[in-house]
Amino acid sequence: MELNEFQKDIQRGIPDTLPELQPYESGVNHAPVRKDILTSEQKKLALRNALRYFDKKHHSILASEFADELKKYGRIYMYRFRPTYTMFARPIGDYPFQSIQAASIMLMIQNNLDPRVAQHPHELITYGGNGAVFQNWAQYLLTMKYLSEMTDEQTLVMYSGHPMGLFPSHKQAPRVVITNGMVIPNYSSADHWERFNALGVSQYGQMTAGSYMYIGPQGIVHGTTITVMNAARRKDDGSIPGKIFVTSGLGGMSGAQGKASVIAGVVGVIAEINPKAIQKRYEQGWIDEVFKDLDSLVSRILKAKEQHEAVSLAYEGNVVDLWEKLAEKRIKVDLGSDQTSLHNPWSGGYYPAGLSMDESNEMMARNPDQFKREVQASLIRQVDAIQKMTANGMYFWDYGNAFLLEASRAGADVMKTDGTFRYPSYVQDIMGPLFFDYGFGPFRWVCTSGNPVDLQTTDEIAGDVLQVISLNAPSEINNQLKDNIHWIREAGKNKMVVGSQARILYADCEGRTKIAAAFNAAIRSGRISAPVILGRDHHDVSGTDSPFRETSNIYDGSQFTADMAVQNVIGDSFRGATWVSIHNGGGVGWGEVINGGFGMLLDGTSESDLHIKMMLHWDVNNGIARRAWARNDEAIFSIKRAMLAEPMLSVTIPNLVADEVIDQIYW
Repeated sequence: MELNEFQKDIQRGIPDTLPELQPYESGVNHAPVRKDILTSEQKKLALRNALRYFDKKHHSILASEFADELKKYGRIYMYRFRPTYTMFARPIGDYPFQSIQAASIMLMIQNNLDPRVAQHPHELITYGGNGAVFQNWAQYLLTMKYLSEMTDEQTLVMYSGHPMGLFPSHKQAPRVVITNGMVIPNYSSADHWERFNALGVSQYGQMTAGSYMYIGPQGIVHGTTITVMNAARRKDDGSIPGKIFVTSGLGGMSGAQGKASVIAGVVGVIAEINPKAIQKRYEQGWIDEVFKDLDSLVSRILKAKEQHEAVSLAYEGNVVDLWEKLAEKRIKVDLGSDQTSLHNPWSGGYYPAGLSMDESNEMMARNPDQFKREVQASLIRQVDAIQKMTANGMYFWDYGNAFLLEASRAGADVMKTDGTFRYPSYVQDIMGPLFFDYGFGPFRWVCTSGNPVDLQTTDEIAGDVLQVISLNAPSEINNQLKDNIHWIREAGKNKMVVGSQARILYADCEGRTKIAAAFNAAIRSGRISAPVILGRDHHDVSGTDSPFRETSNIYDGSQFTADMAVQNVIGDSFRGATWVSIHNGGGVGWGEVINGGFGMLLDGTSESDLHIKMMLHWDVNNGIARRAWARNDEAIFSIKRAMLAEPMLSVTIPNLVADEVIDQIYW
């Protein structure tokens, strides 16, 4: 398609003439069929909700078509309206726009739906089995049209994928404000989500899918790498080569595990039941070798361990079978975890042992109660095998995917006598005390030129900035800086780009602010040829309240509150964010977490310099302040350091109470 045709398609929005029906492409990785949860009256309502996007002259044709989709797939995706142009992040100048900020958002939306990036691209799902950018293709078309028309004095309001419209605002306001799944708290069960989503009134935005900030598996690979490295350092003599790491999942965010294992220097063994997911990661170079036979895989694992290889080995099959084989053979595994999408256990996030993928997909749609029983029985088997491995010296952690939570609900033996989990969250042992409490988190950026040379330049700038910071950094963060400098210096060599020219780098407030300012100066001088989009995963120090993951190392009882995430988004919105988002749900499930996120366009202007200073400082230190108030020692150190650096910052510091004072009252 020619550029002018593409631009006209964007500006057209929902076409006045019905496009031709497109064939259902069996070679695409499609979302599983959702269960039939609506009553007859609710199905009528779902149709009314879908048809309101279209002129009534089309209703008789589309009503039948959409009813058929609802029957076949459990959702109305409006496949007829899927664009015929190739979906990918184009250079920013290729988009029709009146506001370059709006163009940056169009770029990120298309990157989230790029088939190389998205898990189920035709269903508008980016990762996690249900992490959606939009609920249907009409929403996509209408949103892109609004963005092409938007000026710098308007804001687009997004209700769970639905573009409510353009509203007058001002230049310093966000161009887009996004909410996903923000239902009344008592209506956050799994069935509520299924029902509201089938009705077309709410969606699961995951963490970065519905906020347009997903950058493919690279978005999690750095965090996975430093988790695996620091987990390995906890074992034995702290050396890394030759250690075996066993886990599962190669779909969305979990797709980073193979690459992360190699970068960390371990033998990574990852089970994945979906052959299409394995093939995608293998073709992208994120998996080195694929096995279907467990005995052959075990032999290869032992050889790799003996030779201290850094290699990623995928098992095409069920993770329970893998764990049970390793336990049976008494293989000495050093590190273990799980990244199946157990936030979504009944709709394709977890496939039980003893059933093929096709059998599972059929059962979850036609007999959901039996499927739930199969999943829970499988979780019990998985935990039993893991316990045999931990008894043999394996360090196992929960990866914040609701594995321990759902295993406990299934009746697996994962609880201690005090009611806490037998195994730690990786945030409790590693990411919380070493990174989040010091303000380090998954800072990321996208070069809107689409030019790899610009990405290389940003890597060099970021590495140089961190190198200078490290010269005078306190000893408490020396190791973090050292690992991150090594990461960014090697980033280009590891070929992590999938989709947009993007990078991720764990950095603290000082690092993020100085790197962003250096980017803005380079854009101004022409060293970087086009604007740069800043963002982060919500998996960070400040953006997410999640008691079983990001805030699992908050011990003052406030881990079940969500003030931080909500304050984060409000604060970002008036300090210079280009767009902001707030979500119910994420990696640990609907009703289990609130996520806040942002995107910011750097265009080389003095306004961008001001936004960098104001917004990034708040975005990090809001979280550090909350963690310090929870009495986390590392966060207290960090917020005191932040106040010394910024005289305008004044934060309440907790007074620590000696244990004996409390113990003499309650004993």
